Amino acid sequence: MTAASLAEWSNLAVYSSMLVLIAALIAFAVSFAARGQRVMSPELVSVGAGAPAPGSAPEQSAEPLAPGRRAGNIAMALTWLATGLLLVGLVLRGVWAGRVPWGNMYEFSLAWTLGILAVFLVVSTRRDIRWLGLPVVFLALLSLGLAVTVLYTEAAQLVPALKSWWLVIHVASAIICGGAFTVAAAISVLYLWRDRAERKGKVTGIVASLPDASRLDTLSYRILAFAFPLWTFAVISGAIWAENAWGRYWGWDPKETWAFITWVIYAGYLHARSTAGWRGRRAAYISLIGFVSFLINYFGVNIFVNSLHSYAGL
Repeated sequence: MTAASLAEWSNLAVYSSMLVLIAALIAFAVSFAARGQRVMSPELVSVGAGAPAPGSAPEQSAEPLAPGRRAGNIAMALTWLATGLLLVGLVLRGVWAGRVPWGNMYEFSLAWTLGILAVFLVVSTRRDIRWLGLPVVFLALLSLGLAVTVLYTEAAQLVPALKSWWLVIHVASAIICGGAFTVAAAISVLYLWRDRAERKGKVTGIVASLPDASRLDTLSYRILAFAFPLWTFAVISGAIWAENAWGRYWGWDPKETWAFITWVIYAGYLHARSTAGWRGRRAAYISLIGFVSFLINYFGVNIFVNSLHSYAGL
């Protein structure tokens, strides 16, 4: 297989993954909407059942309507398929380039999207999180859309500083963390939505299909508690790599600085939860600030700032 055909097959796999994700997004939207339409509990319509208290939401059954469940199952299957196709596209890109496939912003965006989907699917094997599929797949599609339209570049040889096994170790850690940070941010947004409804006593419609705010808060915390040690390792391994490549462990390069700022924010998130009891809304806001810092570290530094780490010119 020639290099040109490898490139074509890689691009075809990526575009096919996007098409499947679009179908998954539609299915998740149908499932999400159907979950908001709950059937009344049989106890409420039985003889002698009392009327609900004034201002309270009517009691609803715990199970979504059958069409929503079927749509959710279809959406999950499509997400698995899209993730597999994206993995194939990324592997073919690496074979074409003759190196690991994250040597520029386009390739890292593909890998980051794969990390987002992988984190979502791994968590889905332990609990039912079909309610999270809509925002996660939307973010994955947004990332892929930017990759193929704005960030796309032909594969090129790495600059000397990137020719190291640390490229595999350091960037792979960052990819997994990026996926975890993205999923946690999506959960934090849903938490704020659900929490606002609970405080107003208006947990009805689509928001009623989400888990309780406390469960959303806990799930976001567990994902970030997993990702933070890995991000710590990514920062440390990056410093070791910098010493090998440039002869110094730390130089306050913009990328290094924003990586450290992101680390400080998430460290503050975990510290505030464990010592000051900062749960709920305050924790969600810190989580979102950390995610914004991660995005600045990736897009802002690479595109708008001159940095030793910038991939935009590769």
